Amino acid sequence: MTRTDLGWLDTAMLFPYAAVQIVFGSSADKYGARRTLAVCLMTSAMSMASFGLWHSFYIYAVLLFINGAAQSQAWPSCVKGLGAWYTTQHRNAIFGIWGTCTFAGGVLGTALAVHLQTRYGWRDTFFIPSFILGGIGLMVLMFLHSPSDLQVVIPGKDLESAVSEKLDPATPSFVSLWKLPMLKEVAISVFCIKIVRYCMFMWLPMYLHQQLHYGKAGSGMLPTSFEIGGVLGSASLGYLIQRFLRGQMLLGSGLAILASTLSLVCFLLTASWGAVPNFTLMLIAGAFNCGVDPILSGSVPSELGELDGRKIQASVSGFVNGFGSLGTVLQGPIVGAITEYYGWSGMLYLIITLSLLGCLASLKGYLIGTGLRLNGTTQKLQMGV
Repeated sequence: MTRTDLGWLDTAMLFPYAAVQIVFGSSADKYGARRTLAVCLMTSAMSMASFGLWHSFYIYAVLLFINGAAQSQAWPSCVKGLGAWYTTQHRNAIFGIWGTCTFAGGVLGTALAVHLQTRYGWRDTFFIPSFILGGIGLMVLMFLHSPSDLQVVIPGKDLESAVSEKLDPATPSFVSLWKLPMLKEVAISVFCIKIVRYCMFMWLPMYLHQQLHYGKAGSGMLPTSFEIGGVLGSASLGYLIQRFLRGQMLLGSGLAILASTLSLVCFLLTASWGAVPNFTLMLIAGAFNCGVDPILSGSVPSELGELDGRKIQASVSGFVNGFGSLGTVLQGPIVGAITEYYGWSGMLYLIITLSLLGCLASLKGYLIGTGLRLNGTTQKLQMGV
C-alpha cells in the first residue's frame, strides 16, 4: 500500500470524525450521554474487530469511516456526562485531569499496538483493543448515570441547570449555534491549536531529520516531548487558571496559547543549538498548546451549553471540537504545500502564525464575555427553525 493510499485512509477516518461531530453533536443532548457514548464505543469496537482480516482498500476505507463517525460522539457525550457532576468552579480542574486521557491514551495505545504487532503480527493487533473498547462501552451503559438518574443534588449546582438524561426535542441548528456569544472565537481558537498540534505530531520528526540532521532514533523520540508536555499541561493548567485567574477560562487559555507561541518562536531561533533546548522548548509548547484543549473543548462549551437554562452541552462541545478537528484533516495538504514551496522554515512560520491567531481568538472571546457580564445580560439562544 502506497503513502498516498495511507493518506486517504487517514482522511477516511478523520473527516467523518470532524463532520459528524459538528452535525450530530446533539445526539447526547437528545438521547442522553450514557446511551450515546455506549453505542458509539461498541460501534467503533465492532467496526475495527475484523479490520485485520480484510485485504481490500475499499473495505478498509468503509470500516475507518464507520469508526471515525462512531468515535465522533465520544467527546461531546463525555463533556455532557462529566459536566453533570461538577459546578462551574470545579470544571476547569476536572476537565483538565480528564483531558490527559487523549495524550496518555495515545502513548498507552501505541505501546499496546507495538506489543501485539511484535507478538502476533499487524493483522491481529485490532481484535484485542476492539474487545477492550466494547467492554468499556458495556460498562458505560451500565454505570454512567447522571445526578438526576440517581436523584442526587450537586451542592452549588442549580437543579434546573444540572445536566440530565431527559430527552430534549429542541436541538439547535448550525446557524443558531454559531450565533452563541463567544462560540465562534472558541471554535477558531481550537481549529488553530489543533493544526499546530498535529503539525508537531506529523511533521516535526521529518523536520528534525531532514533539516537539523538528527538520526532516525532521535528524530522519532524527541517529538514525544510535545506529548509529555501535553499530559503535564492538561493536568495542571485548569487548576492554575482556577487558582490564579479566578476561573477566567478564555483569558487563561489566551495567555497559555501565547506562551506556546513564544516557545515556538524561541524554537525557531534556537533550533540549531542542540537536543536539550529543542526538547525543553517543545515540552513547554506542548504543555500550553495541549493544556488548553480540555478547557476550550470541554469546560467552555459545557458552560455555553447551559446559557439561559439550555441543556445543549453536547451540541456545543461537538460543534467546537468538530470544527477544531477539521484542522487535523487540512493540516496534511496545507503543510505539504507550504514545505514544498517555502521549505521547512515556512512550516514553522505557519504554525507560529496560527498559534498567534488562536491566542487572539481566545482573548477576543474573553473580551466579549467580559462585555456581557458588565452589561448584566446574556444572549438567549434562538433555536433554528
